[in-house]
Amino acid sequence: MTASRLAWGSAALAVLVLVTGWGLSVTGSSLDASTLTALVAAIVIGFAGVGALIASRHPGNLIGWLFCGIALAGSLMSLSRGYAEFWLDGNSASATLGELAASYGDVSWIPAILPAATFLLLLFPNGRLPSRRWRPVAWCAGLGIALVFVGDFTSGGPLEDYPEVVNAYSVDSPVLDLVEVIGALLLLVALVGSPLSLVLRYRRAGRDERQQIKWLALAGAVAATTFVIAVVAWDLLSEPVANSAIMLSIVALPVAAGVAILRYRLYDIDVVINRTLVYGALTATLALTYLGSVLLLQLALSGITEGSGLAVAASTLAVAALVRPARARIQQGVDRRFYRRKYDAQHTLEGFSARLRDQVDLAALSSDLSGVVRETLQPAHVTLWLRERP
Repeated sequence: MTASRLAWGSAALAVLVLVTGWGLSVTGSSLDASTLTALVAAIVIGFAGVGALIASRHPGNLIGWLFCGIALAGSLMSLSRGYAEFWLDGNSASATLGELAASYGDVSWIPAILPAATFLLLLFPNGRLPSRRWRPVAWCAGLGIALVFVGDFTSGGPLEDYPEVVNAYSVDSPVLDLVEVIGALLLLVALVGSPLSLVLRYRRAGRDERQQIKWLALAGAVAATTFVIAVVAWDLLSEPVANSAIMLSIVALPVAAGVAILRYRLYDIDVVINRTLVYGALTATLALTYLGSVLLLQLALSGITEGSGLAVAASTLAVAALVRPARARIQQGVDRRFYRRKYDAQHTLEGFSARLRDQVDLAALSSDLSGVVRETLQPAHVTLWLRERP
């Protein structure tokens, strides 16, 4: 009961701080700051809700408490940036608190993002390290995050996110420069070792734990793919759209982790991965086909289609006709590449069905049927019983 109250209390506190920061950013005149705070809200609410659920049901699993901590760090990011914008907009606010909020808001991403990139991978899914040998990596993660935060917070000069504000907490010392370098090296070790620990855990895990890890791997793959696409198409999508896509994809991490820890037995992760691969590839194929056909038709028929929607209409019809055959080909390619056993079993059954129509020899049919069962189901042994005619 105490763990449940603490978990839900921390989640409520994170939401309260988040709403306060959002209100301050809306009061200010910066639309970009309000948009950023709204996107951070999705991350905070996702981590807070899933963290409270895990911590209340499995208080011994550190993943739940880690999510609650990330939610609080994200809400502090919202509050600090909101107050900084409120102060810089010329409202009546304390200059000391405004400088502190701007300085912290400039580096607030460190405690909000880096723990998820290190400790989540080290501890998932049971909240414990894979073995004692991974303790140095966990120490590197903790010390690296702390030292990088201190180094960035005390760096001199104008703030990166608020160039009109000079860091009031800067310290000019070669010791701090050395501290930041050491922190970066320790963090690099943690960022390399954390995903490696998850890979090794997967290879040594049982069936249930492997299914749980697949959920997190799927969410991580979606987030990584979204990040790459958003960065490559930054100018085409515009900065708000790219930022929104990246930050919303991060919300999939706590959701997938929560499903894996709490309810993963209700869902077949292999089916989810299969559908994600198929429909993701189908969406990309149709989008590229549509854009390419529109551009080609406009270039080839510029004299005819100028000032009309003929090229767009023709491209839309072509893409609509391409949906079913493209989905079938992509599904076949995904099964052949990632689900080879299922693909081979399907072709074996199709071949057996074709032979069955022309087979009249009972002995040959029995032998063929036993071979198909061995190849597709791979049982320990096969016995075929035939009922005699009365």
